Amino acid sequence: MSRAFTLASTVAAFSILFACSQQASTAQEDEVQPTEPAVEDAEIAPDANGMESLPSMMRATGDLLGADGSSIGSVNLIEGPNGILMEVAVDAGGLEPGWHAVHIHQTGDCSDTGEYTASGGHVGKVEGGHGLLNPAGPEPGDLPNLFAFDDGSVRYETFTDLVSLSDVLDDDGGAIIIHEGRDDHLSQPIGGAGGRVACSVVQ
Repeated sequence: MSRAFTLASTVAAFSILFACSQQASTAQEDEVQPTEPAVEDAEIAPDANGMESLPSMMRATGDLLGADGSSIGSVNLIEGPNGILMEVAVDAGGLEPGWHAVHIHQTGDCSDTGEYTASGGHVGKVEGGHGLLNPAGPEPGDLPNLFAFDDGSVRYETFTDLVSLSDVLDDDGGAIIIHEGRDDHLSQPIGGAGGRVACSVVQ
C-alpha cells in the first residue's frame, strides 16, 4: 500500500512538472513571436519592370477668360504616371448652354481677347490628323467635348494619355481653348467646332 501510494505520488508530481514545463515553453514562444511590420515600413510594390512607380503629380492651373476677356472660371491639370487629368470649372453665364469643343493649344497666349488665335494650333499638331475618331489621328491636343448646363456653367473632368504636361509647359507655354460648338472628332482641321470663345494660359 505504501509503495503504491509513493508511485502514485511520483506520477502526479511528474504530471505537474510536465504541465508547468509546457506552459513555460508556450509563454516563451509567445514572447519571441515576430510582430507584423508597421504600415509605414511597408515597401512600395514594384511595377512589371521591377521599378517603383509613383505619379509625378506635376500640376498646372490657369484662369479661364471668356469672349470679352473677363474671368469665367478655371482650369486645373494634374499629371499622373499614365497621362493628364484635367478639370474645367465655368461659372454660371460663362458659356452658351450645350456642347463645346475643348483642345490643348501649343502657345500660352490669350492676349488677343475674343479671338484667341495667339494660342496657336493644337499641341503636337498632325496635318490631317485631328479628331479622336480619325484613323489618321488623333492629335495630342484633342480632348472629348464638354457640356455647359442651362445656366452656362460647367463642371468637367477628363483624362488624356496622348500628351504629357511637360509637352504643354514648354518654352512658350500652353493654353486650353474652348470653342463655340462641338467637335465631331473627324472633320479637319478642328472638327467643325467654330470660333474660340474661351482661353486659359496654364502654368
